[in-house]
Amino acid sequence: MTEPSQRRSAQPLRQGHPRDIIATLRDRFDDLRPAEQAVASAVLADVRGAVEASNAEIARRAGVSEPTVTRFCRALGCEGVRDFKLQLARSLVVGDIYLDVANPVVPLTSLPGPEAPPLWNAVLTEARHALRAVETQLDPALVLQAAEILAPARQIGAMGLGGSSGALADETANRLFRYGLSVTPLTDPYLGRMHAASMKPGDVLIAISATGRTAELIEAVELARRYGAATIAVTTSDSALAQVADLPLTVRVEEYPDTLKPTAARYAFLAVIDLVAAATGYRIGPSARENLRRIKYDVLTRRQGEVMEPLGD
Repeated sequence: MTEPSQRRSAQPLRQGHPRDIIATLRDRFDDLRPAEQAVASAVLADVRGAVEASNAEIARRAGVSEPTVTRFCRALGCEGVRDFKLQLARSLVVGDIYLDVANPVVPLTSLPGPEAPPLWNAVLTEARHALRAVETQLDPALVLQAAEILAPARQIGAMGLGGSSGALADETANRLFRYGLSVTPLTDPYLGRMHAASMKPGDVLIAISATGRTAELIEAVELARRYGAATIAVTTSDSALAQVADLPLTVRVEEYPDTLKPTAARYAFLAVIDLVAAATGYRIGPSARENLRRIKYDVLTRRQGEVMEPLGD
């Protein structure tokens, strides 16, 4: 362990960027003295309780003296206990579920017998709920309307920013190019804006966002519309993105409070994309089928496989 005289000092952030005190505490845990580590453990065990507790109460929970709590706060770069608690309260903006230490994940291999772990329901049940949300909330007429817009499009941009939305933008392009459509996945905000600015009547921009609040995506949709392109949004209900798009395809999916599982909305939006892609393929008709035949022919002449295997995998 690093000697007290060699302990690192907490690095201040630029003005306007509040420090994540919980990250600082965890990153510097090994640099703290043993008594200070006891304070850190007590704080992490109940962050909200630490915010509300007095200096004496924190000391009691950690089994140390009150001056030790003050030294602990200063070791993290805080002015004192009050400043530490203010920063700790600010860290709770993301909610307690990210700090839950009472419900650790149970690895599959540690379970005796056939009993499924908690994550089984958190992932699979939520996926089923997401698909059910698409069935009950999405109007099939809107899906067919999207196909009418996409089938004759001169060029299509599929835009999504961030992890899941970016992957869904790639998947949208992957679904649509097979029908002979010219489609570009756009996962960079600057390139997305450039692409939107190059659009004309007869072009389409598909915007994908789980929250519908991403400013760069909304601006790209507004820009594409300004130049006469049609815009389709795959997003949550009553969002800012849904309001600016010509054709909003919206589904609201309630999330299960488990921060370690993937977002369930991803399944819903992927289902929407598949529905739109299939509808577009049917709308295009024979030429789409011929494109798929050519792709499958090329695959099967290069390696062994079955006709009904996934196309191109």
